[in-house]
Amino acid sequence: MGENTGVTNNNNNASVPSQHEQYQDPENEADDSEDVTIDFLTSKAQRTKHFPAAMTEFWLISAPGEKTCQQTWDKLMVATTRTNNLSVNNKFNIPDLKVGTLDVLVGLSDELAKLDTFVESVVKKVAQYMADVLEDSRDKVQENLLANGVDLVTYITRFQWDMAKYPIKQSLKNISEIISKQATQIDNDLKARASAYNNLKGNLQNLERKNAGSLLTRSLADIVKKEDFVLDSEYLITMLVVVPKTNYPDWQKTYETLAEMVVPRSTKLLFEDNDSGLFSVTLFRKAIDDFRHKARENKFTVRDFQYNEEEMKADKEEMTRLSTDKKKQFGPLVRWLKVNFSEAFIAWIHIKALRVFVESVLRYGLPVNFQAMLLQPNKKNMKKLREVLYELYKHLDSSAAIIDASMDIPGLNLSQQEYYPYVYYKIDCNLLDFKV
Repeated sequence: MGENTGVTNNNNNASVPSQHEQYQDPENEADDSEDVTIDFLTSKAQRTKHFPAAMTEFWLISAPGEKTCQQTWDKLMVATTRTNNLSVNNKFNIPDLKVGTLDVLVGLSDELAKLDTFVESVVKKVAQYMADVLEDSRDKVQENLLANGVDLVTYITRFQWDMAKYPIKQSLKNISEIISKQATQIDNDLKARASAYNNLKGNLQNLERKNAGSLLTRSLADIVKKEDFVLDSEYLITMLVVVPKTNYPDWQKTYETLAEMVVPRSTKLLFEDNDSGLFSVTLFRKAIDDFRHKARENKFTVRDFQYNEEEMKADKEEMTRLSTDKKKQFGPLVRWLKVNFSEAFIAWIHIKALRVFVESVLRYGLPVNFQAMLLQPNKKNMKKLREVLYELYKHLDSSAAIIDASMDIPGLNLSQQEYYPYVYYKIDCNLLDFKV
């Protein structure tokens, strides 16, 4: 928009690493490596250098150009940074977009608000699922949440419109529809991929649970061996009994007399955990029911178990298969999440740019002449910053000048509306439900 629009970026000369400098082409990476999370990560210093008081909140505002838009920018800088360090500011670069008719702009304003909410939800879902997939490596999540190969703060503060993805020769409505379709596709793909991976993970966890836990419930396939059993006998059977460690002496004294036809000296300790031991005992088949009943009276638990080599082998093979499948899917899934988080986040910030443009034209009129500015508030001085901005721009809107929306006035719930005399949108980069 040139001098008239006042949306030049004061970071134009800054060196922004390209996507290819930050990481390899996902197609060329190894598919089955869980080390994918270590790749192409920016350093901790790079990720945190922009955060005064660890703030990840930005205020994207605009004000009309005065004699020049540079004057608008200079006034903001004097009011917020020169003497009081209320915020770190950057010009926000919006190109010459097609204005269209007033009716279209009014309708688009409402549509963009809904689209903003939807795309933000997609961004957060992808980020949160990244955390779920990384499991024990959650400290690596933030490092994987990049936009166009750089950390989110760098991307926002050095924002440049992506002409290839969102051609500015198209109408504002067409651009918003491109973003809407893109976000919907990512959302649908995420649901499908998450469902497939979660089913696989759930089945594996169920099998793992069977192979862990108490001897009363866990699978015994990895504990017992063929030689522990009397097999293929018409009359004899080997049973497995869980005995609390404190009851070992009682077991040794009484197991032969718990029922008739128990084979003397046939018990053997096969395995023990912290609380109990697994004993084998051989008896005649006709005594099974009586033995179970008497064992229960003596606080010994008979496990229902029949030695079946084929079933045990099948269970082990299933666990191996699921574990292998999970490892194979892990790498490609993380790469998909990285790529599509970047795409969704970039789309989201472009929506913010569209909203600033549309709202600024509606509020400040034609010809297009406004300065878009990105403020990163100092956490301790947010209230003061809001007051300074109000004083600076209250002349822009008489209704907002009478009642500042940041003030709490009994009976009026204006503070929830976040309406100010200047165009304002919040961007919060804290996208996860937990601290990393």
